[in-house]
Amino acid sequence: MKKWFKSGDPWIWLNAAAVSASLIIVIGLLLLIAVQGLSHFWPKAVMQAQYIQANATGAKPASIRIIGEIHNDEEVSIEQLKDVGINLETDKDTATRLLVKTGNRDISGADFKWMLQPYLTEEEYPEDIIVLERREWGNFYGYLKTVTDNEKVIASGADAWPELGKRLQRTEDLYRQIRDIEKGDIGSINYKMEKLRLAKRRLELDKEDTPENLAKLISRRNILEKEYAVLEKDLSILYSQFNQGSITAETMSGKVIKISLAKIVRAYQPNALNLFEKIVLYIQKVGEFIFDDPREANTEGGIFPAIFGTVMMVLLMSVLVTPFGVIAAVYLREYAKQGAVTRIIRIAVNNLAGVPSIVYGVFGLGFFIYFLGGNIDQLFYAEALPSPTFGTPGILWSSLTLAILTVPVVIVATEEGLSRIPRAIREGSLALGATKAETLWRTVLPMATPAMMTGMILAIARAAGEVAPLMLVGVVKLAPSLPLDINAPFFHLERKFMHLGFHIYDVGFQSPNVEAARPLVYATAFLLIGVIILLNLSAIYIRNRLREQYRAVES
Repeated sequence: MKKWFKSGDPWIWLNAAAVSASLIIVIGLLLLIAVQGLSHFWPKAVMQAQYIQANATGAKPASIRIIGEIHNDEEVSIEQLKDVGINLETDKDTATRLLVKTGNRDISGADFKWMLQPYLTEEEYPEDIIVLERREWGNFYGYLKTVTDNEKVIASGADAWPELGKRLQRTEDLYRQIRDIEKGDIGSINYKMEKLRLAKRRLELDKEDTPENLAKLISRRNILEKEYAVLEKDLSILYSQFNQGSITAETMSGKVIKISLAKIVRAYQPNALNLFEKIVLYIQKVGEFIFDDPREANTEGGIFPAIFGTVMMVLLMSVLVTPFGVIAAVYLREYAKQGAVTRIIRIAVNNLAGVPSIVYGVFGLGFFIYFLGGNIDQLFYAEALPSPTFGTPGILWSSLTLAILTVPVVIVATEEGLSRIPRAIREGSLALGATKAETLWRTVLPMATPAMMTGMILAIARAAGEVAPLMLVGVVKLAPSLPLDINAPFFHLERKFMHLGFHIYDVGFQSPNVEAARPLVYATAFLLIGVIILLNLSAIYIRNRLREQYRAVES
């Protein structure tokens, strides 16, 4: 045994066991998040049953019809039920409690209800139950009665469902046209109109508001107003067509309500779907989650603005942090005199990596936004004051804050790469007549590029998941427009943005509809991990290519 320990084999096996356990934990966590999040989009069967409402008054229990999806179940003790006045006659010590999504929040006031399974009777799954995903008030569960157009019934009974599918497709096409005009054409005109207003204010501040200059602005404004009038007329026609269709449907209480087709995103009969149709619907829902905008306080719809904001912020941060980190590392390794001061600087750099991220957020708020951004507004955007342009949180200040937060990682990684380059290569370059700057630029830095990419990979991994500093310097719950659009200068560094990490915090802990938001927390977390992995894999691919390129030189 003693000889075996001296051979080092136990430590090899112990290391292998630790690595295996870590991999199992990570893979298990990813699978848990993926299952909890992605299963949310699978179309579940919708139950209809009679539910006997328990009461503690001794009155005869009332039976009501329940329509909804079973989302969760748990075991509760009989004693707990007795404490709240529910006397369940059973020989068991526990009873099953079901979390049922009944939807129809505009009618009942809540999406979910807890129900005791023993009180559910006559459970069935009719094929004609419909689910309507709406733009507001969540899902609707019930029975389709009629389809109307301009208050005229055009289909009812068995003909109503096929007609609803046709009408919804037409309504969705109109919605896309309206959205393109409002966010594209009209948004562009409003942006140009605001630029003209600021240009006029600039002329007034510069004392150049002559009749000739003002006439040019008025002429351009008149052109934009004419374009806006044409678009407004087209929009009015589209809206009249968009709002003319509606349906009547029966709720679980038997009440018949009217629902406008303009408020419906998707309609389907889950109990009538076969496996292939469920897979198609599942893919559509996942695609909507990735590529659509959020709705209903971020608890429904998609998260594309958050994905876009996260990726843009990380890319901008990478562009900003790499030069600062590389320059600092080159100075410390190649130019600075190695002594007590340099050692203190290195210690300070390493300590910066341990500073809480919220401290960087406070620094970014005070220095970048209030000081730097405020002065930029005074110098270059005085016409917009008192409304700030750069003196307010935005994607630029968020990227700079995270660049400072992650620059120690890049400095340390780059220094390690520079230290591994053989001294003989530097001396050989200098012996051939190259200057120190040329040696650094043409020989040393290219060979240290893989180390720089390693630092950038570590920076991306940390920055992409940060939330606390971003809450102070740029991220918001819902951004009305993306930082990148078709309006010059196309990339708007001053705009606020959405972020996947903050989206998880907001949906998980600030949502008024906790049960509806919980699956989206898992789905968004899984997507955030996927985005980070994709960004890191891209950087790793580039690093490996560079490493292969300079492997022969290093050897």
